[in-house]
Amino acid sequence: MGGKHYLPLTDEDRKEMLAAIGARSMEDLFSDIPSEMRVKGKLALSPALSESEALKHLSELAAKNRHTDSCVSFMGAGIYDHFIPSVVKHVIGRSEFCTSYTPYQPEVSQGILQAIFEYQTMICQLTGMDVANASMYDGGTAVTEGAIMGCGATRRSKVLVSRSVSPFYRAIMANYYDSRGLALEEIPLKDGCTDLEELAEMVDGETASVVVQQPNFFGLIEETEGLADLIHDQKAVLVVCADPISLPLLQPPSEYGADIVVGEGQCLGVPSSFGGPALGIIAARQKFVRQMPGRIAGETVDSEGNRGYVLTLQTREQHIRREKAASNICSNQALVALAASVYMATLGRQGMREVAEQCIQKAAYAREKISALKGYEEVFPGRCFKEFAVKVPGKPANLNCALLEKNILGGVDLEPFYPELKQTMLFTVTEKRTAEEINTLVRELEGWK
Repeated sequence: MGGKHYLPLTDEDRKEMLAAIGARSMEDLFSDIPSEMRVKGKLALSPALSESEALKHLSELAAKNRHTDSCVSFMGAGIYDHFIPSVVKHVIGRSEFCTSYTPYQPEVSQGILQAIFEYQTMICQLTGMDVANASMYDGGTAVTEGAIMGCGATRRSKVLVSRSVSPFYRAIMANYYDSRGLALEEIPLKDGCTDLEELAEMVDGETASVVVQQPNFFGLIEETEGLADLIHDQKAVLVVCADPISLPLLQPPSEYGADIVVGEGQCLGVPSSFGGPALGIIAARQKFVRQMPGRIAGETVDSEGNRGYVLTLQTREQHIRREKAASNICSNQALVALAASVYMATLGRQGMREVAEQCIQKAAYAREKISALKGYEEVFPGRCFKEFAVKVPGKPANLNCALLEKNILGGVDLEPFYPELKQTMLFTVTEKRTAEEINTLVRELEGWK
């Protein structure tokens, strides 16, 4: 049962390999490393474990983690604890999906190509856009690339992003744009939402893209009337970062003039898993299709007229000249996209609308109860979807430690991202939270000193 039985090489194998490269011993392989930099003696490691002992040890370590199966979660800010039907895990666990990768050969990849095509179709139906891909890592890279699409379409280099867009997304944009020579400017806030008057002053003939989030990072529903006209008058592109769970209930971005829709798809049937894997959603109007990064699967017919699926558009640097590539920060997200497809197909239109309705109703209930507590104060007055910001009577870190002792994952401390929001927490309430769980949170907040 010792570890040595799993090593594929024998001592004779090692001697032959060393002889082939002209080395006398294993020590010769490390001769370029200065002796003072090399470990003397044996590493300070625990003795080898048998397989059963190793599994027991790893299980004990894993049990120390606190997660959404062991705690009641009111944490969000981009990664959410939504209910996942058991059929999702069943389908994506099938070997023909779980082991498949990039479908370069359509003649042997029809299953995964159709799965990608179905996902793209559902995202287009959800957002109201004409085309979608399945190749972005997460919401942050999708937002970043969505704005770059606007730069390519307008041949301009200035991007405006609202401060109500996730600070994690804005950090990725700033990091990526700096190396591409793109200018990034932030639109100020007014009552937690994009200041449209400031936006009107900032958008001009040099603006390529304007990025807003709906609902925004604080969970507030942004004002969209007249937004697109303000941007399109300067021939700029409107990029909307949307929560897909909200779309069956809120107005689709296509109806208020969005050109490109991006977002995070983790909420569509993917576990939070300590922050990943995630799924970057990106969809657009037809005229932006050649600016879209990644790959697009399309439906066609073969020489005999039978329906088939192929990669219709491939704009990565491995497919075309590097300088012509739309992006090189995308990959095949087919398995996570499949999870989203199964989730959406399982719930259907009505089921997804019910999820959205429960989120907005339960969040409103929790917001009202918490804001009524002594020492707690609602920060922004606007309408919320499933998140809301609350000023608390003390340090959020201390409050979260107290909640964790009661197996509650509390809200996110906003001060590190918004210095002006001191002692402010962002609470999230999804359809999974029950009235009893919300009332328990309220009681713990009320009794916290």
